[in-house]
Amino acid sequence: MRALVAVLIACAPGVAAAQDHQGCPMAKAAHQAQVDHRHQHTTGVPTEGTRHHFLLAKDGGSIRLGVEDAGATDARDLIREHLQAIARTFAAGDFSMPAAIHDLVPPGVETMKARRDAIRFVYSETPEGGVVTLSTDDPDARAAIHEFLRFQIHDHGTGDPTE
Repeated sequence: MRALVAVLIACAPGVAAAQDHQGCPMAKAAHQAQVDHRHQHTTGVPTEGTRHHFLLAKDGGSIRLGVEDAGATDARDLIREHLQAIARTFAAGDFSMPAAIHDLVPPGVETMKARRDAIRFVYSETPEGGVVTLSTDDPDARAAIHEFLRFQIHDHGTGDPTE
């Protein structure tokens, strides 16, 4: 009971300030579990034993996913299939997969759809899984990629740099 009271007290300032529970550790953990569940359900890639990274670059950025254990070859192969599908569907303007995972259309998607011909979506294999590199010379497309990746960093809780 004391632990519950302590958590409620810790969450109260965030609730009072934002009313959306974003600052509450319990709400964050519950949200993260929902995102992880939808990711696994949508992609078939297990969330346990895998690591996401979303990295910004001057010309766009990248989506990296890999296994933590090199012996998890089944999961690694699922990751590779998933990332190849991401590169293919994003290039076609289909962003339904991240919308299903996050239960909303992520920021930047509408511009990325509209400017998809100006963006290169390239899949590469890594020893742990793979990476999809998103690159462009178009300033609007680049800003949209950065907005999309920052959202991913926050919603997946990866702790990757946002600048």
